[in-house]
Amino acid sequence: MTAGAPNPGGLLDPEGAQEYLANWKKRIDRMAADTQAMSDRLAQMRVTGADGNDLAEVTIDSTGVLLDVQFSQRIQRVAPDVVARAVMTAVRNAQRTAAERSRQIITETVGSESVAGRAIAERMEKQLLTPDGDDG
Repeated sequence: MTAGAPNPGGLLDPEGAQEYLANWKKRIDRMAADTQAMSDRLAQMRVTGADGNDLAEVTIDSTGVLLDVQFSQRIQRVAPDVVARAVMTAVRNAQRTAAERSRQIITETVGSESVAGRAIAERMEKQLLTPDGDDG
């Protein structure tokens, strides 16, 4: 290319620059829509987990907040510490499922190649799977 020669369709060409900016805006709008869809689905997510002995069943949200606890009639035949362990087991099972489902929602909405999506999934897994929210 020589100096002063036209650059049709290039970034320095006004029409090329407009096209580039229009495509860039479409990508940004798509990312924003995908991110909103991810946020909406995560906000609506509810996960139920149970212990292996059918004593307790819990429901948590996407952040691991306990929303509900249900007990079977079987708790009347076991010691309180067994019930407590059953609740904790049910919570851990629900948290594992929530972490898996969160990663699935993130992959389906913003994509597995998204750096932001991977970071969000890792943060959620850490929040859900780290005992007592400890950092290590």
